[in-house]
Amino acid sequence: MLRMQIGRALQGKNSSTQTFLFALVPLLLLLLAAQLIGVARLYSANWDEAHHLYDGYLSLTRGDYRLNAEVPPLVKMTAALPLLHLHPVLPGSEGSAHTDNAFLGGRTFVFSNGGDRLLFPARMACMFFSLLTALVLYAFGRHVFGELAAVCALFLFVFDPNVLAHGALISTDMGSACFILATIYAFYRYREKPGWQWLLLAGLMSGFAMAAKFTGIFIAPMLVLIAVIEALRERSLPVFGKLMASCAGILLCAWGVIWAFYRFRYAPAPMGLEFSPPLAPYLASLPHPSDGTMLALVARFHLLPEAYLWGLANTKHTEWEYTAYFLGRVYRHGPWEYFPLAFLIKSTLPLLTLLLLALMAWRDAARRYSQALVFLLVPVCVYFAVITTSHFDIGARHMMPMYPFLYLIAGAAAAMLLRRGHGWAVLAAVLLVWQVVTVMRVAPAYMAYGNEAWGGPLAVRRYLSDSNVDWGQQLKTVKQYLDRNHITNCWFAYFPDGAVQPQDYGVECKRLPTPSALWWLSLPMEVPPKIDGTVLISESDLDGVESGDGALNPYDAFRTLHPVAILQDGVYVYRGSFAVPLASAWVDVHHADLLAHSGQPGEALRLARQAEALAPDSPRVQLELADVLAMQQQWQKASHHYQLAQQELAKQRPDLQGEELGSAIEAGLKAAAAHP
Repeated sequence: MLRMQIGRALQGKNSSTQTFLFALVPLLLLLLAAQLIGVARLYSANWDEAHHLYDGYLSLTRGDYRLNAEVPPLVKMTAALPLLHLHPVLPGSEGSAHTDNAFLGGRTFVFSNGGDRLLFPARMACMFFSLLTALVLYAFGRHVFGELAAVCALFLFVFDPNVLAHGALISTDMGSACFILATIYAFYRYREKPGWQWLLLAGLMSGFAMAAKFTGIFIAPMLVLIAVIEALRERSLPVFGKLMASCAGILLCAWGVIWAFYRFRYAPAPMGLEFSPPLAPYLASLPHPSDGTMLALVARFHLLPEAYLWGLANTKHTEWEYTAYFLGRVYRHGPWEYFPLAFLIKSTLPLLTLLLLALMAWRDAARRYSQALVFLLVPVCVYFAVITTSHFDIGARHMMPMYPFLYLIAGAAAAMLLRRGHGWAVLAAVLLVWQVVTVMRVAPAYMAYGNEAWGGPLAVRRYLSDSNVDWGQQLKTVKQYLDRNHITNCWFAYFPDGAVQPQDYGVECKRLPTPSALWWLSLPMEVPPKIDGTVLISESDLDGVESGDGALNPYDAFRTLHPVAILQDGVYVYRGSFAVPLASAWVDVHHADLLAHSGQPGEALRLARQAEALAPDSPRVQLELADVLAMQQQWQKASHHYQLAQQELAKQRPDLQGEELGSAIEAGLKAAAAHP
């Protein structure tokens, strides 16, 4: 009797109810589109969008994949499609390495062609992936669990803050989620009724997933594990052989799709143009030599396009180089707990509650829906296991491919509860309404969302940072705030400064240094030891995401101050007079280095000593002073400051600074010892 009740609940067999539910689907899709359009209009360009769009346009129009191969081309080229009829003007070469040129040229490309004139239609193109994900989620849920469960899953997905935060951006996360879900759905339909149509669709979708983001390659272990479990469930060796052959066919088709996106050409660009740096030395420089050896073997036999291999190598470099902010501390490499905690903070409480209730509700239905559970849970478990053991801990957005599967389970659980009895139905209805209220409360600052159990959006920075809160998307809101309050005397430490600049949106504040803006992109700035007026600091810089925490962070003192405003939950505003000695010393050190290498040792020494007076305990400052002294052959003094740099490095988070400064200090000490 209970099984029959569960079956009716999941299948929702009342025809009038099914008609009503089916009518809700286009309404929910329109609501999703409307919310995403609002985000696309409100958010300024973030860290990655300009260079993704620029690279996508060059890939589409010139077949040149060198500019920024850090992600595959599908999403970037899709974003660039609406630009073809706009005929944007291309910037000249920035004269730097291709990855630097992607950011510098990307900014010039977007903002010299009207900013939103390019960004908005590109974002609308990327919104397609969110809408397609919603449709596939609905189709998957309807086929497996019935109309009610499918609509509940779609409803929860449409009102998910993480989906709304990233669903219209020129970013690969939603594209990856879309095609991983579509691949598993097609494979599920093939498993039910084998035929070449579903097998071909699974192959195409898996190829799209791998051409959207490199995490698409996780489809391979997902499919294989599903095949193994299905064979074990049926205790059949022939089933295992057939499913493994199917997996091989899917992956072979995916391989062909990848080559198609690179025009079936191994070279990354026409006319023999190469990467900078070329692939071979780039592979040799990987932090783990075994990764380089494996990719070099693939390159030797041209098994994948060179740009795809270069991008895979780039993910290994960035995984090693990026720091992670976790529980108020910056780590050289994020701890394994990062994504489990991020999931608990960034997921809505209605979703988490429904997943817990699903454990109880599915106890009676697990046998009937055991096959569906395999196809829904294996992708989640494989993906979560891989990202948890990685060190690429810069944002919960990397969990996006898990959420459609989890919402299918949650939607099925909600459908069961709605049909189980009055009390359970009330609980399910409350959870569904709660999901809407959650979105309304956080709107439009969806990116900073954190659920109520952890204190809400403004409390997220206690635990997480970077694109969990602040991806630099607040410049339009900053501009409105400054204009509304008639503020002209202002300073701004802006997280993506250089990739996007506040001036691109009319924010004319004086620049405060960030590690990327100063050390990488070398943007012009002058910062005195004491500043006054209105000071704006991106949340990621306030937390020291790039610089390090505590004494390494030039804005650490602001963390104890009460801001006069918080814009889009990601830019903190202060008013008054503030000492910023480390920020000023950073600028002096950078200028000293430039002067020293341009034949102006006297002025370089003056600035280096000025920096030392401001921040004598900074190993970076002591190292620069020692280097300038060494260039002037003042070896005894240089040795002294190299030793001071080494001592301070040992005291101040050598795990964060050692890779960058440690070898330079040791080389300086050896050189000084050779010149007594």
